[in-house]
Amino acid sequence: MDVMPLLLLVAGSAAIAAAARRTPVPPPLLLVAAGLAVSYVPGVPEYTLDPHIVLPLILPPLLYTAATDSSYLDLRAQLRPVALLSVGYVLFATFAVGWVLYLMVPGLPLTAALVFGAVVAPPDAVAATAVARRVGLPSRITTILQGESLLNDATAITAFRVAVAAAVGEGATWAGGVGEFLVAAVGGLAVGLVLMAPLHWLRTHVKEALPQNTLSLLIPFVAYAVAEQVHASGVIAVVVVALYLGHRAWEVDFATRLQEEAVWKMVAFVLESAVFALIGLQLPVVLKGLGEYRGIEAAWYALAVFAVVVVMRFLWVYPATWLPPMLSARIREREGRPGWKAPFVIAWAGMRGVVSLAIAFSIPVTAEGEDFPQRNLLLFLTFTTVIGTLVVQGLTLPPLIRVLKLPGRDARAETLAEANAQAQASRVAEQRLDELLADERNALPAPLAERLRTVLERRRNAVWERLGQVNAVTGESVDDTYRRLSREMIGAEREVFVRLRDGRYIDDEMLRTLLRRLDLEEAAAYREAT
Repeated sequence: MDVMPLLLLVAGSAAIAAAARRTPVPPPLLLVAAGLAVSYVPGVPEYTLDPHIVLPLILPPLLYTAATDSSYLDLRAQLRPVALLSVGYVLFATFAVGWVLYLMVPGLPLTAALVFGAVVAPPDAVAATAVARRVGLPSRITTILQGESLLNDATAITAFRVAVAAAVGEGATWAGGVGEFLVAAVGGLAVGLVLMAPLHWLRTHVKEALPQNTLSLLIPFVAYAVAEQVHASGVIAVVVVALYLGHRAWEVDFATRLQEEAVWKMVAFVLESAVFALIGLQLPVVLKGLGEYRGIEAAWYALAVFAVVVVMRFLWVYPATWLPPMLSARIREREGRPGWKAPFVIAWAGMRGVVSLAIAFSIPVTAEGEDFPQRNLLLFLTFTTVIGTLVVQGLTLPPLIRVLKLPGRDARAETLAEANAQAQASRVAEQRLDELLADERNALPAPLAERLRTVLERRRNAVWERLGQVNAVTGESVDDTYRRLSREMIGAEREVFVRLRDGRYIDDEMLRTLLRRLDLEEAAAYREAT
């Protein structure tokens, strides 16, 4: 097996993603553009997106990390709009886009057109989260987009399977399709509910960080594989487990949490970077198999489908946003009357991604060995739709939000809430410290007891200091100055330790112990100031 193409893909995409962080362009867009450009460089190997790798091996960890970073409470509060988008919109888009394509392309069977509708129906979890983080969307819109993108793949994959069965003549019926959808959804939910408590028990009873993180890396694959084994939705199973574990992550050992955060950030960075680069690299593969559709005809189909996909999302989002408050006084009282700006952003943020391409590449070849009806055209249109939504909508979303002047996150209000929460926790911690020190079994020398109180006071004051004035000379806030001085002091200590090691006064093992202690202190100083 030649691993060089894989190494080149990972290294190249990671380097481009790192460079993109220094530009105003969202990393997914730069990665797709780079993939498109590199795909025609002589000597670059041909990368074919294999659905048997993407769906069971790449999708679960991406869903898991996105779900654990989400808020179960926020998602529950936005359950209605999330369900309307992740289920209702995907089914609507499947039929609407499929029907329009059926009318446009001569000789294309309706069942094959519905297969395509299911392929391009779900907005991408990674794209939505990446762009939402970059542009600073209001928290409610971000929650809705994240919730939609976590669950819509399950709806789309199930709809795809039903449509394919009908297209290849396996006797699929509407009743059977609804039944399969319910089995997949309920089964995925059941598998997630069954697995989440035992997995959480393991996480809280395996005390060492390394075995714990190994377990953490296996969880999304286990949940997905178990669900798929019983013909349920692996996507829903992964999301349910991840939301539960993320909600109760505070019960896990602190060392595990610190290491787990770093591990999953690295995994997400590598996978997201490689996924978006892979999208661009599919261009030669798609064009090579396009066959009879060339030039103006193919371009016309691509532009028309892109426009239909965008318009159909608007046709769903606005009624789904405005009708519930109009029909329910309770919703009206709780949420007020929605304006037009937030639905516009939600409708425009429907970028498609790697899941659509992976599903498209899994369109089968018929039993007689012939291609699925217009399979090459469907692959091409999926590719152009994914590229079009990522580039057009991804590039225009940040300026659109600025033009609409949507209220972003209130940083001052969030800091005040954080400071109040820290103050309450510090009062309780101080009372607990007094109770412990009053017991002679916990006797400490006065300097050490005072150090405990100093650390607690520093933690309590750090958030309030973030609201303070900046230094008139340097322009730094108080916490920035504190962090810089802490780093300077710790840096000076590091130099001494290294000098002592080089002089053979201490060995390398002791150096690593001392440096780790400084690393933890520097991390604590950084966290206090952010």
